[in-house]
Amino acid sequence: MSGSANRPVGRRAFVLGATAAGAALTGTAHAAGFGWSDDGSTYVVDTGAQLVFRVSKSTGDLTSLVYRGTEYQGYGGMNSHIESGLGASTVSIRQSGSTILISVTHGTLRHYYAARSGENNVYLWTNKADTSVSATRYIVRVKKGAFLNDEPDSYTYAPTAIEASDVFRKSDGQTRSKHYSKRRIMDYDHIGWSAGGVGLWMVRSNHEKASGGPFYRSLLRHQSADGGGLYEILHYGQNQTEDQRFGLQGPYVIAFTDGGAPSSALFPGTLTTPWADSLGIPGYVPASGRGKVTGVGISGRNTAYPYTVGLANAAAQYWGSARPSDGYFSVPGVLPGTYTLTVFKGELAVYTTSVSVSAGGTTTLNTIAVPSSNDPSNASAIWRIGDWNGTPGGFKNADLMTYAHPSDARAAAWTGNVVIGNGETAAFPCYLWKDVNSGIQVYFRLTAAQAAAAHTLRIGVTTAYANGRPQVTVNDAWTSGVPSPPTQPNTRSLTNGSYRGNNHTFTYSVPASAWKTDPSQYNVLRIDVVSGSGASGFLSAGTAIDAIDLLA
Repeated sequence: MSGSANRPVGRRAFVLGATAAGAALTGTAHAAGFGWSDDGSTYVVDTGAQLVFRVSKSTGDLTSLVYRGTEYQGYGGMNSHIESGLGASTVSIRQSGSTILISVTHGTLRHYYAARSGENNVYLWTNKADTSVSATRYIVRVKKGAFLNDEPDSYTYAPTAIEASDVFRKSDGQTRSKHYSKRRIMDYDHIGWSAGGVGLWMVRSNHEKASGGPFYRSLLRHQSADGGGLYEILHYGQNQTEDQRFGLQGPYVIAFTDGGAPSSALFPGTLTTPWADSLGIPGYVPASGRGKVTGVGISGRNTAYPYTVGLANAAAQYWGSARPSDGYFSVPGVLPGTYTLTVFKGELAVYTTSVSVSAGGTTTLNTIAVPSSNDPSNASAIWRIGDWNGTPGGFKNADLMTYAHPSDARAAAWTGNVVIGNGETAAFPCYLWKDVNSGIQVYFRLTAAQAAAAHTLRIGVTTAYANGRPQVTVNDAWTSGVPSPPTQPNTRSLTNGSYRGNNHTFTYSVPASAWKTDPSQYNVLRIDVVSGSGASGFLSAGTAIDAIDLLA
């Protein structure tokens, strides 16, 4: 990716942290015009490049973003800010050499803006100490007409609100919502727009104090008749699988370019950087105070799937991709502490252990051997719908559901029975709801020997809404008990673009007496969604499917 527009004018390019080669370039010369002023109501910062921004002295809101003489701030007359604006705050500013730092205090929350001489970037940190501010997000409000966008993850106001006040249907039957990001946290480094030789981007932080892990989905951007918004979500309660973490998060970066992508030097994984070490930001931990976890490799992998290694404790989270050839992984920039290390096949946890990290140290692990029994795909099955990877991938409508509502005109019918051996995975819906498609039937044959024995049926789910869980009936001759609901997020999930929750496997011991003994006859498995909670339609109790199989 080209990052030329982010290079300081008149001095060497710097990088935020280390480059891929491990080098760190810094500069000391100031660009012409770099500095700040006080106009009475705002602090005005001129980066000495092509960007001038203003921060309210009373609220800490970002009230203006002028790039190349054009104002980009101003969605619906609102400022850019934490949450929907903090309100009355204490705001101060100071300059140290080639850096200007603005500090915002609102109760127990601290927020920071930094500018570097000659750069078209605004660096941000947020330190949330408790729940006095409900969520942690920063919204860049972009004025109407600055950029045009109608991609599937855009938020376009349409004539009909179909769910709450944040999901809409267009006249062609397609749906839009600010929730439909399509991407997991690990899938992107930046989000934004480019038009007319100008790019405006939000470069995310490493999310070490966020929650939900590498596969979490949340708001990224939206576009409407009033303008657009870019988000950095540091904690969001929607479909959340973890407790909230607290502490300093950042930097994340508002970056202007000449239309190209922002410099990769700004991307996550470069949390610390020498120029910020001396700013005195409370909670800031420099590179010297962090460690690294590396692994020689991972054996026992299914090479058809990507593997991810995650680290998590109550204070922080990190992750890294395992190398496809041998499973080698490296997770740098880790705060000291003891973490649960989890190996994910796709999004399914198949191995866990504990690791300790020390400041300035590298914890090196020998080859991790994933036991065959840890991967449910290795169990011998008479038949299997889908595969065990922690996602509904491959099931009917699965891809669409990360950026559309289930009622979207592009969705295939949610009903319809399934015959094993006849494209069963693509025919089976990725989601089941009590009020929509409960009672779906699966037809399959058994040999005489198979019908003479009891078998275990497994249904893997990735999340559930309103305690929806599967109860099964075989040939109208045997019905399982109602299983207990596993712990899952208690907010919307299946309708807001996320199947991610807590993976869980339901097992059912089906007696031999339930099977049909004639090999030419179909056995019929019926799957009902049961729950005493939920509303109606797509907000009735439901669940997302990972895999279904009948073990040999």
